[in-house]
Amino acid sequence: MNFSIEGKTALVTGANRGIGEAIVAALVAAGARKEMEVNVFGTLAVSQAFAPVLAHNGGGAIANLASIAAFVNFPMLMAYSASKAAVHSLTQGTRIMLAAQGTRVYGVYPGPIDTRMADGIDMPKASPAECARAILQGIEAGTEEIFPDPTSQAMGPAYQASPKGLERQVAAMVSGAGA
Repeated sequence: MNFSIEGKTALVTGANRGIGEAIVAALVAAGARKEMEVNVFGTLAVSQAFAPVLAHNGGGAIANLASIAAFVNFPMLMAYSASKAAVHSLTQGTRIMLAAQGTRVYGVYPGPIDTRMADGIDMPKASPAECARAILQGIEAGTEEIFPDPTSQAMGPAYQASPKGLERQVAAMVSGAGA
């Protein structure tokens, strides 16, 4: 009885280092985790799985980790940006659907955080610990869109004020970087 991993969804706990991290890398290489599948369909599946539990408990909270890239596409991270825009849309829909059961849904939109993912990004980066503290503070304050670091705290309100203005700002950054 063979089992093909390609195209399957996998949940790996403890995947931030060691064997778990190696399992995730092997799964991706075997065709199991891509940006849309992980970021979008994974977020949707987890929300759908836990919504009934939260409803049974009288409500709760879900925090979806998006990115500032949900609001403006960074061409060097085009697919990632698109997946995070979809997470933003799922967050909005989930927030509407679960409000009646007493579940709050938060969107988290960090900029560059000092992790391996951001190693090649030449921008100031917040620490993961700073980001985590800001996320918890945002949830406790009831802030539906959480901007947990200085970059997102500048870009988030810029997007809210003028989506096209932020797009132009990022375009200028990208064209300046290529000059």
